[in-house]
Amino acid sequence: MKPSTYPLEQSLGMTYYATDTRGIGGVLRSTPQDFIVEELPVAFTGTGPYLIAKLTKTSWEHQHAMREIAKRLAISPKRLGWGGTKDRNAVTTQYISLYDVTEEDLAKVSLKDIVLEPVTHHQFNLGLGNLEGNRFAITLRSCDSEGLAERTAAITADILSSGIPNYYGIQRFGALKPVTHRVGLHILRGEYEDAVKIYVGDAFPHESDEVKAARTAFAETGDAKAALHDLPAKLSYERIMLDSLAKHPGEYGAALRAMPPKLLSMFVSAYQSWLFNMALSARCAAGVPLSDANVGEHLIFANDRIDTVTEKNLPTARQHMKRGRCAVAAWMPGATLPVTPGPLEEEMFALMEKDGVSMQSFANASAFTGTNFDGAHRKIVLRTEVASEISGTDVTLRFTLPPGHYATTVCREYMQGSPEQMV
Repeated sequence: MKPSTYPLEQSLGMTYYATDTRGIGGVLRSTPQDFIVEELPVAFTGTGPYLIAKLTKTSWEHQHAMREIAKRLAISPKRLGWGGTKDRNAVTTQYISLYDVTEEDLAKVSLKDIVLEPVTHHQFNLGLGNLEGNRFAITLRSCDSEGLAERTAAITADILSSGIPNYYGIQRFGALKPVTHRVGLHILRGEYEDAVKIYVGDAFPHESDEVKAARTAFAETGDAKAALHDLPAKLSYERIMLDSLAKHPGEYGAALRAMPPKLLSMFVSAYQSWLFNMALSARCAAGVPLSDANVGEHLIFANDRIDTVTEKNLPTARQHMKRGRCAVAAWMPGATLPVTPGPLEEEMFALMEKDGVSMQSFANASAFTGTNFDGAHRKIVLRTEVASEISGTDVTLRFTLPPGHYATTVCREYMQGSPEQMV
């Protein structure tokens, strides 16, 4: 393994690459067609109150697309469900559920760069994780031509042999504005004013001078009406918060709750993701291979069975891991803790203590957002079969990932470039 030299990646806990081979560089998402995602759906029941539709969209932010579809159908967005949140700068195909919506209703929806096709019916609403996985076809443009084929092959071999750190990708924290985990931290601490001021008031280098000035002014003055006037319409989520504050000055909790519920919950889960990334990087820094286990760590098997590694069963655990039967997993902290903390969990609890966050904080955030934050096991290693094709200085990668895994984490291993090239 070798460390990343990029401060942004380090701040998000994405500190190591699995391979020692020099990256191939390149640019991700030169066009949306360079990043194609096809969702692999669960089996549907064929009957029920939910219409299942296949949604294909190009260059649409996920939450924005769902709001617009609900608006065209004249229904509450709460009647829409989906198994996974898809990238904006991409061509994505996924499945959504619509409660008490007919095929005739769906046929009336007309939105640029969105295609909705009725598929079947289902007894249940689709929720996050209700999918088998995602299939990707991703083209990296203008890669470094020197030894391109050899370096691509070497990185592919490393991924196939030992896997890579299963980091949450940069878009989990906000692609061009990676602050969601910081907002989540303040929600967990009940510091709603700080949460709003970070989300609305933090300016970033890539933004226009107009946007930077508006953000900075709000951070300094807290004047929601002025910021609402100055921020462009495209910053729709900031404007939702500001509109609430303009109507109800000082009520920062209400401003946060004005956000779409699923987006609000993602702030808190982003903090959980940051904890996981940081603990995983600390493990990498200690030099423990992803394919090995420490005493006290937890193993997850294909049937979701969890075992704890002990001195006695360590040789057996290593054999199971070698044969691909299980992998080390970390329990991301939440309101519950069903396992005895091992080294990874202890690292995360130490970070929480430093941040002034407890398990009760997650219970409080659950009450505030209306979403459970019980925590979950996540494998520390990502393994997948990658097929690569080279055309000039362009490299196309084809692979499939389980739910909740990040294609950009795979691309990052190949590119090893600045995070700004990953969005």
